[in-house]
Amino acid sequence: MKALSNSFIGFEDDFDESKAVLFGAPFDGTTSFKPGARFAPSAMREDSWGLESYSPYLEKDLEDLKLFDYGDLELPFGDKRNALRMIQEHVQKIIESDKVPIMIGGEHLVSLAPVKALSKKYDDLNIIHFDAHTDLREEYLGESLSHATVMKRIYDQVGDGKINQFCIRSGLKEEFEWAKKHTHLEKFTYNTLESCVKRLKDKPVYVTVDLDVFDPSVFPGTGTPEPGGINFHHMLEIIRVLSKLENVVGLDLVELSPKYDTSGVSTAVACKTLRELVLAIIK
Repeated sequence: MKALSNSFIGFEDDFDESKAVLFGAPFDGTTSFKPGARFAPSAMREDSWGLESYSPYLEKDLEDLKLFDYGDLELPFGDKRNALRMIQEHVQKIIESDKVPIMIGGEHLVSLAPVKALSKKYDDLNIIHFDAHTDLREEYLGESLSHATVMKRIYDQVGDGKINQFCIRSGLKEEFEWAKKHTHLEKFTYNTLESCVKRLKDKPVYVTVDLDVFDPSVFPGTGTPEPGGINFHHMLEIIRVLSKLENVVGLDLVELSPKYDTSGVSTAVACKTLRELVLAIIK
C-alpha cells in the first residue's frame, strides 16, 4: 500500500514502516438530527495542509513519526451492520500488522467496530470517552445500533468499570443513573482525568473523541451541537494529560459535519485536535 497523494499532513510514509494507520469511516446512517459527518474525512485531509506538521505546544513533529494514511473505506449507505463489519475487518488487519488504528468518522456509531476488533486482542481494554452526550441508551427509536447507543454497545464488549466518560452534559435521566453503577462518568468537566490516566497508565486504552464535546461557539460544525462545552485550550490540557498514557491502542475523532460551518473553523479545530492527539499518544 502507498500513502494517498491527498493524505492528511504528515501521514505520508509507507504502510510497512508506519507505527500508526489513519483511515476514514464516512458513515452517518443513524444520525438523529443533522447528517453530514460522512464528509468529515475528506474535508479534514484537505484542510490539514493549512496546518504545520510541527506542534509548538508539544514540541513534536508529525514528520518525526512513521504514519500512513489508508484513505476512506467504501461503506454501504444505510447498511449499518455491514458498515460496522467492514470497519472491524479493516481494523483487524491494522492491528495484526502491529500498528495503531486512527479513525476519522463519520458518526459515533462507527467507534463500536474498532473496539470490537481491539477487545479480541486485549482482554483488559479500557475506553476514555469525550463527548457532550452519554450515548448510553439501550435503544433509540427501536434500534439498538445508533450513535445514541454506541457507548452502551461498547459497554457490552468491555464490561463494568472500563468506560471513562468526560465533559458529558446531555442525556436521559436513566442514562446518568445507569452510569453511576457501570461507568466512570464526569459531568461537564474533566477534573478526574488525571487520576484516570494514572490508573490506566500502562493498560490498553482506546480514546474516542466526539467533537461535539467542544462548545458550539468553538465548533458549530456538528450534527448535534450542545451548549456548555469546552474550548480548544481545554482540549490542549486534556491532550497533555493523555500524553502520560503508555499504551493507547486506538483513537478516533467523530461527528464533524463540515457543511454546517461554512467558515471552516470547525474543520480547522478538528484537524489541529487530531495532530495534537497523534503527537501525544503515538510514542
